[in-house]
Amino acid sequence: MLTLPTLDNRLEEYRLAGDALIPRAPRVPLTRTAFAAAHVVSSPLKERDPWLGPPAVDWDNSLQFRHWLWDQGLGLAEAMDTAQRGMGVDWPTAKELIERTMRDARAHPLKPRVACGAGTDQNPRDAYKTTDDIISAYSEQMEAIEAAGGQVILMASQAFPAIGANAADYAVVYGRLLEQVSAPVILHWLGDMFDPKLKGYWGSADVGTAMETVLSIIGAHRDKVDGIKISLLEKSYEENLRRRLPEGVHLYTGDDFNYAELIEGDGKRYSHALLGAFAAIAPAASQALEALAQDDRETYHALLGPTVPLSREIFKAPTQFYKAGIAFLAWLNDAQSHFIMPGGFQSSREITHYAELFRLADRARLLSKPDKAVERMKLLLKLHGID
Repeated sequence: MLTLPTLDNRLEEYRLAGDALIPRAPRVPLTRTAFAAAHVVSSPLKERDPWLGPPAVDWDNSLQFRHWLWDQGLGLAEAMDTAQRGMGVDWPTAKELIERTMRDARAHPLKPRVACGAGTDQNPRDAYKTTDDIISAYSEQMEAIEAAGGQVILMASQAFPAIGANAADYAVVYGRLLEQVSAPVILHWLGDMFDPKLKGYWGSADVGTAMETVLSIIGAHRDKVDGIKISLLEKSYEENLRRRLPEGVHLYTGDDFNYAELIEGDGKRYSHALLGAFAAIAPAASQALEALAQDDRETYHALLGPTVPLSREIFKAPTQFYKAGIAFLAWLNDAQSHFIMPGGFQSSREITHYAELFRLADRARLLSKPDKAVERMKLLLKLHGID
C-alpha cells in the first residue's frame, strides 16, 4: 500500500494488483520483427553542466538495459530519438553508443538484431544549405554504423525542412544514400508531434502528398529498402502505406497508440515493430508476440491490451518528453539503478505523471519486482514532498 497523487491533484491510497509478468525469452520463434528503441542514462557522478555540452553517459546502466531487452528476445533500435538524439545526445556520443552496443550484441547468446540511427546531427541545423551538405552528413554516419556492424536506419533529419526541401530534393538525397549503402536500410518517417522541426517532411505538410513521395523513393530503390518505420500516431495512415508498399518491403510500426491492432494485422497484412513503447513494456511485448506466433490471439490481446493506456500516458502531449517515462519504468523494474537522463530530461515530466505510470504499469502486469518498484516510487514521492 502506498499513497499516490492523482491527475486531479488529490492523494489517494493505492494497493498493487500483483501477478506481474516475469521477464523471459520467447519459447518459440517470433513471426514479427520487434525492435525496442532504447534510451540512455547519464552518470550522476560524472555529469557536469547537464544542460550544456555532451552527456557523461552511464555506460554500465545503459548497456545493462539493452541486455534486459535482448534477454527477452527483442531486437534493438539504437541511437534513435528515444536515446535523445538532438535532445542532449550528440553524434560523437551516439557513435560510441552504437559501437559499444554492437560489441555487446555480438557477444550476446541470442545474437539480437540491432539497427542504428543515421542522421545529420553532427552539424547544427542552420549549417545545412544544400542537398549535398545533407548527403555528406548522412554518409559519414552511415559509414560509421556499417563499420560497427549495425543495420542502418535513415532517421528523419531536421536539415530537410531547414533548407526548405521539396519532393525532388528528398528523391535526390535518399537516392544517393540508397545507392551507396551496402545492405538494405530502414527508412524513418517521424511525425512533428515527436519533433516539431520535422513538420513538412518528404516535402509536404499533407500526409497523402508526402506518402506519394516516399513510395516513389522506395519503388525506385526497393532492393536497398528493408522497410519503413512510420510514427504519425494515426492508424489509417499506416494501414494505407502498408497496403501500398512493394512486396518484400516491411512496415515497422512506430505508432505508440495503436500498435496492438497494427502488429496483429487485418488478415492479409500486418506491421512489424520499431517502438519506444516496447522498451517500456518489454515483458508484455515479448510474451504477446510469442502468443501471436502460436496463433493464440486471445492471450496476445490479454497481454498487450492493458499496455495501451500505459503507452498513451507515456506518449501524451508534449510527446517529445516520452523518453522520461521509459527511463522511469526501467528504474522501477531494476533494469537500471537510476533514471538520471542527459540534459536532466527526467524533470520533463511531473510527479503526477510518474504516479499514473506506476498505476498503469501495475495494471499491465509490468512491475516485475513489486517490492523494489514500491521502494523506488516512495523515494521519488518523498523527493517531491509526498511522504
